[in-house]
Amino acid sequence: MKLTGPLRILLIAAAIVGISLFHYLTPLHLPALHDIFQRLYYLPIILAALWFGLRGGLTTSIIVSIVYVPHILFQWGDRPSLELEKFLEIVLYNVVGGITGFLCQKEGERREELERAASRLEESYRALRSQADLIIGIEEQLRKAERLSALGELSAMLAHEIRNPLGSIRGTAEIILDDYPQGHPKHEFLEILLKETDRLNRVVEDFLRLSRPVDGEKKTCDLDAELHQLVKLLESDAAARGVRVVLDLEEMPVINGDPEKLRQAFLNLLLNGIQATGEGGTVSVQGVLLARQSDDASFVELSFADSGEGIPPGSLEKIFTPFFTTKEGGTGLGLAITQRIVEGHGGAVTVESEPGHGTTFRVKLPV
Repeated sequence: MKLTGPLRILLIAAAIVGISLFHYLTPLHLPALHDIFQRLYYLPIILAALWFGLRGGLTTSIIVSIVYVPHILFQWGDRPSLELEKFLEIVLYNVVGGITGFLCQKEGERREELERAASRLEESYRALRSQADLIIGIEEQLRKAERLSALGELSAMLAHEIRNPLGSIRGTAEIILDDYPQGHPKHEFLEILLKETDRLNRVVEDFLRLSRPVDGEKKTCDLDAELHQLVKLLESDAAARGVRVVLDLEEMPVINGDPEKLRQAFLNLLLNGIQATGEGGTVSVQGVLLARQSDDASFVELSFADSGEGIPPGSLEKIFTPFFTTKEGGTGLGLAITQRIVEGHGGAVTVESEPGHGTTFRVKLPV
């Protein structure tokens, strides 16, 4: 237990009083005991010097001298040699109190200086760590930009090399399909061919969406109206899967953005939620206006929560990585496109998921 200042003073005073009582009450024919008590005075003097520095050491040694002098004069006065020895001991009390107090005070000042230096080093470390995190974030953004740049070049090549032949393949398959009625073995294969060409065309479209610049024509965007239209658009798809879509929005402010691109981002999140939720499950969309915490712009937060199986922890960190998908037949580009659109509007998208308890995507956009 750490002693407080008053308790320390009380302990020193009690030691001085106790030792003095031993001196005054012990008979003079026991000089050995008096020698012991005489040395015991060093304990409160040294303690005071350790706890209170130079001032404490000298003050205590002076008090001890004042208390001890009457004992020398009145009880040892008839023995001059012993009296001189004890006065010399008083001088030593003050020397020890002064030197010990001075050294302890210097040590305390040095310790405080070291603590201040340690505090400054800790602040510098925090600042350096913050800067390092910022640099890592910038490097990650640069790597992402490089990947998107390469993806843009690849998308342009795909658009030229794949889409035109793909259209020819689809047109040819549709013509041939007319020659084989429903139920013919080749009719089924041609339908598979048409279905796969549609899927390949969607992959190419996703490539193009991911590689296109996000900066487009910005205008006022009514989030409330956009989300209501999307929920209405997906009602039949959700009902076919036995999923209920719930919309719970506060009074949403009008924001400045590209309605078409934001609609695409919200559509990706809603479709993911519906597809991840089993029959009888729920997908809820909530929107709140976040309180302004500084001079920065206010933000609106939209949460898209489903009651599905959730995302495994190992996959959660990769969920926004292009081409990473846990869905059969998925391209792994939908969430990457969503993140790019949201960040292009000055916002952020995060995900929270627990296996067996569903997934929640949170989209924060500046007002």
